[in-house]
Amino acid sequence: MNLLETAQQLGLNPEEYQKIKEFLGREPNFTELSAYSVMWSEHCSYKNSIFWLKTLPKDSERMLAKAGEENAGVVDIGNGWGCAFKIESHNHPSALEPYQGAATGVGGINRDIFTMGARPIAQMNTLRFGDIKHPRTQYLMRGVVKGIGDYGNAFGVPTVGGEVFFDSCYQTNPLVNAFSAGIVEKHKIARAIAIGKDNPVFIVGSSTGKDGIHGAAFASKDLTEDSIKDLPAVQVGDPFQEKLLLEATLEIIAQDLIIGIQDMGAAGIICSTSEMSAKGKAGMDIDLDLVPLRQPNMLAWEILLSESQERMLVVGKKGLEKEITEIFKKWDLNCVQIGKVTDSTQLRFYQHGELVAELPADSLVLGGGAPIYEREYREPAYFKTLQKFDIQQISEPQEDAYSTIAQFLLTHENICSKKWVYEQYDSMVGTANLSTNKPADAAVVLVKPLDKALVMSVDCNGRYVYANPEIGAMIAVCEAARNVVCAGGEPVAITNNLNFGNPYNPEVYWQFVGSIKGIKQACEKLKTPVTGGNVSFYNQSSSVNKAGGDVSNAVFPTPTIGMLGIMDNLAWQTTLNFQKTGDKIYLLGKTHNDIASSEYLYSYCQVKESPAPYFDIEEELLLQNTLKKAIQGGKILSAHDVSEGGLFIALAESAMAGRVGFKINTSKQIRKDAYLFGESQSRAIVSIKAEQTAEWELFLQQEGCTYEYLGEVIENNFIVDEQWLMTVQEAQHLYQNALEKHLTQ
Repeated sequence: MNLLETAQQLGLNPEEYQKIKEFLGREPNFTELSAYSVMWSEHCSYKNSIFWLKTLPKDSERMLAKAGEENAGVVDIGNGWGCAFKIESHNHPSALEPYQGAATGVGGINRDIFTMGARPIAQMNTLRFGDIKHPRTQYLMRGVVKGIGDYGNAFGVPTVGGEVFFDSCYQTNPLVNAFSAGIVEKHKIARAIAIGKDNPVFIVGSSTGKDGIHGAAFASKDLTEDSIKDLPAVQVGDPFQEKLLLEATLEIIAQDLIIGIQDMGAAGIICSTSEMSAKGKAGMDIDLDLVPLRQPNMLAWEILLSESQERMLVVGKKGLEKEITEIFKKWDLNCVQIGKVTDSTQLRFYQHGELVAELPADSLVLGGGAPIYEREYREPAYFKTLQKFDIQQISEPQEDAYSTIAQFLLTHENICSKKWVYEQYDSMVGTANLSTNKPADAAVVLVKPLDKALVMSVDCNGRYVYANPEIGAMIAVCEAARNVVCAGGEPVAITNNLNFGNPYNPEVYWQFVGSIKGIKQACEKLKTPVTGGNVSFYNQSSSVNKAGGDVSNAVFPTPTIGMLGIMDNLAWQTTLNFQKTGDKIYLLGKTHNDIASSEYLYSYCQVKESPAPYFDIEEELLLQNTLKKAIQGGKILSAHDVSEGGLFIALAESAMAGRVGFKINTSKQIRKDAYLFGESQSRAIVSIKAEQTAEWELFLQQEGCTYEYLGEVIENNFIVDEQWLMTVQEAQHLYQNALEKHLTQ
């Protein structure tokens, strides 16, 4: 086999192979070719996405580290402190080995945070699985949840929130996206850079083995029946080792012993050496014989590409080698100087005294030599079909059917309590989680040095994005922000995890481009810049013709949004639970005669083809600003956004959380099923004290916010239009136990 054929087997095309030869001025050897294959994979280079990613808004007065500059974005949270936060995927590994795939996803995202010098204080996750009744789905779900729980719990950072969604489109390709946030004093923010001739280069943490080799390239391919043969590409994690690595890392950063540090995640040593060197316009000489190995006789390319977990590359300050080494020795971790920084801009790797690879650092990385493509895209035929939906095609339910529909939705796997999942996570470790016993739309985590809180939410409804990528992605951003606002926070920035099918499929790429445009519009309107994130393509069950194909084998386009908010005054913390009988319930925002893409239409009516739900960004902005003023002015008792399941589910969740009932009347201008179960956007329910009704309505009129008086909080029962639906105890039993029942059927 010649080198061109080898390059193609490694995922490089003929044009890319020619480009490599031009950079080197010669034919590459196998080790060098392997390095380019992982560094130029989509997972590392973003070669099929960076053109559009660059259009996202990245600036604000709070930004301390922008998207793509460091391991994670950092925003200013005041008083000399910053918050580092990021979300990343571990989809392909989790599809093959759910426990380790999910566990190492948690480990990797936390390393991205503490390499910034930030101590992680909160984790979240967002999960997508196929048909809940399918044995494979249940196997994947049990493994993923246990992997996240075991790693996160042992690492000692609370899991404070998340979401789980099921649809048959995720049957082959589950999505496992992990989020972490940490806090750092601004003057202690670390950088991923290599500068200063002769500064020492260390590998620290765990030893290097053969697990995870070509993992970055593996994540840049469709899953097939043969993917199980790539099982060595799934990494193995050790949370206890990572805990030690966290403490040692924060110590060397705090003592100002280092120039730069980078997590050794995707593509391992070759990635961290090339990215740090390219950023500093420097080079490195590395002796691979010095790398601590778990397995004997590893070849040079295996050492370079290994994705063994719990490792870092550290560029120390010359003369402080002993101090660095002593700190890692104290924590019982490897700390070995494997090379030094040079002023050559070349990466030179040696093994057994021989030069085994010599590569221009800049040629390997994004913004340097890594290729950038603007792919063809075209609107899929299905899109126009969805727009033909007419609500009149759906018969209105008989009055006696509403109790049945309510029970169906309360027990649906996408709506019911995810207690079975979150009870496997430690949400209390660290004592900073303020929302454990205060149910809210978003997680609230105390920043102890500042006596303020971070407010966080992860959101995306892939069904909406499939129906209309631009609108659906805008909804994802706005719902995440709405959740933060309802909990009492001020949204300040997002991180995103963009999960799509094969980018060579023009219809998939159309979904991707539309989603980017939607995120851009929403973030600009809400003034929440993008701090970074992750692109996960190839979430598709089989290869498509690169010149065509449709989207039938791909997952729903799922651009998951992680929203960060700040609560400057802890008195603003707002829960979703109704407080006491007699309190008045109001709906803020306008309800439309719309059931499009709702769980009611999709799952109960079994109508799969409809457009995205009604959405208007100006109405959203008005709602959020009104809610913020109301909360900060102490005008409301509870707030809960209307989302999946519609108004009824929002009311039921607020009632169940408060162990009370509600009595409301629906509008006569709108179909009752649309009013109760439609998912038109930019709405929230709030409760207020009865004696404040006049003052409250005057406030809403002054703000110009559309509102409706719904009814009041009562004892025990759910009553709609004088029709009794169920007791709160019956609703709780259905809602709390449904997921476990689904998993045992």
